[in-house]
Amino acid sequence: MDVRDVAYVPEVPHVAYVPVHQQTTLASEHFQSYSVVGLLALVGVLFVAVAFGAGRLLRPVVPTPEKLLTYECGVDPVGEGWAHTQVRYYVYAFLYVIFAVDSIFLFPWATVFAAPGYGATTLVEMFIFLGFLAVGLLYAWKKGVLAWA
Repeated sequence: MDVRDVAYVPEVPHVAYVPVHQQTTLASEHFQSYSVVGLLALVGVLFVAVAFGAGRLLRPVVPTPEKLLTYECGVDPVGEGWAHTQVRYYVYAFLYVIFAVDSIFLFPWATVFAAPGYGATTLVEMFIFLGFLAVGLLYAWKKGVLAWA
């Protein structure tokens, strides 16, 4: 093997030199895996396009005044389309997100906290996370959302 047949590869710390023909083999395998992903994405897009196209071609098109009305829960639309919504529902959703996110992250944290070597770090991270959630809860308490009327 000649010196011109090898190349220095810094990404592999335990092997200083890799033959050039092996480098091209590794690159072609790498791009082959991407081609499989690209082909799968293309097949997915084509499948959706064919399904929508077939639906458009096969469906009956008979517009009537009843079909052109807005439909909501089987009730005929009466009045204007604008409806007033109270802001408190958004705050309830905000509180739900606070408690849902809290519960979603506390369970995995408890399993990592029990692992050896992660105790102090994960404890500090969780107190920072709970501090952010406490700020949101304090905001809701200051707005009077937590008081039942």
